[in-house]
Amino acid sequence: MPETLKVALIQQRCSGSRPENLDRTLSGLEEAVRRGADLALLPELHALPYPCQTEDPALFDLAEPLDGPTGRFLAQAAKRFGIVLVGSLFERRAPGLYHNTAVVFERDGTLAGIYRKMHIPDDPGYYEKFYFAPGDLGFEPIPTSVGRLGVLVCWDQWFPEAARMMTLKGADLLLYPTAIGFDPREDEEEQRRQLEAWQTVQRGHAIANGIFLLCCNRVGFEPDRSGQTAGIRFWGSSFIAGPQGEFLARAADQETVLSAELDGRRMEEVRRIWPFLRDRRIDAYGDLLRRFSDPLPLFGPSR
Repeated sequence: MPETLKVALIQQRCSGSRPENLDRTLSGLEEAVRRGADLALLPELHALPYPCQTEDPALFDLAEPLDGPTGRFLAQAAKRFGIVLVGSLFERRAPGLYHNTAVVFERDGTLAGIYRKMHIPDDPGYYEKFYFAPGDLGFEPIPTSVGRLGVLVCWDQWFPEAARMMTLKGADLLLYPTAIGFDPREDEEEQRRQLEAWQTVQRGHAIANGIFLLCCNRVGFEPDRSGQTAGIRFWGSSFIAGPQGEFLARAADQETVLSAELDGRRMEEVRRIWPFLRDRRIDAYGDLLRRFSDPLPLFGPSR
């Protein structure tokens, strides 16, 4: 990672029109470059309306190969603006095999690497297991001209193991393209708890690993075309956090370009005073490979 790195998040709405969504992306990238960004991060599945509110086989038609329209657009944009660009797409890998995939393009438009979402949710309004196979590439940082990028996707953000694995393999930054929001029927108190939990867990990853963290969410209301739910109001609130979990920049719930300048020396400085990697008891963590440590039931003597 360079001594200073200017980063930008493109927090955008996503409609039912791929060209319209990519136009929004392009406008956001133009603003990011005006601000001097070297690295830009886009939301999860930013070229599409979020497809997983219902289970509909017809929506697989939205998927595309890595070199499809969205991939080609992102490659051209990275080359045009001379930035490292992290995007996201509904990948058609083979007939009947699909992934939720993050793609990273270098400044010259070449594909630096991909990450296939590892943790796949299956919750009301987020029926991703119907659409996406779990990733099979593991947690591998992607080398780029601005550093090694630990790219993860949305539901991955709740799992400390994913952030730790990326850190242990040398990531300089953690980046989360994401699509998360409120059920409009939930009361304000529940909405507040959800948003604060989402921010807190990710800031915890930054702290526990002494690493910069970028999280870019989509924003705006998207209806459930099936009419089975009340839709999702994506809450935006994208943010950039430092290695002590401090907010370096954060957005509200409207379209915006969020930017910050990262001090490449900061991670080293923080890890020297908070040496969590040094003090890990790697000899005592074997049970983390178990689903759950079930206690044996106790049976009293027969009477």
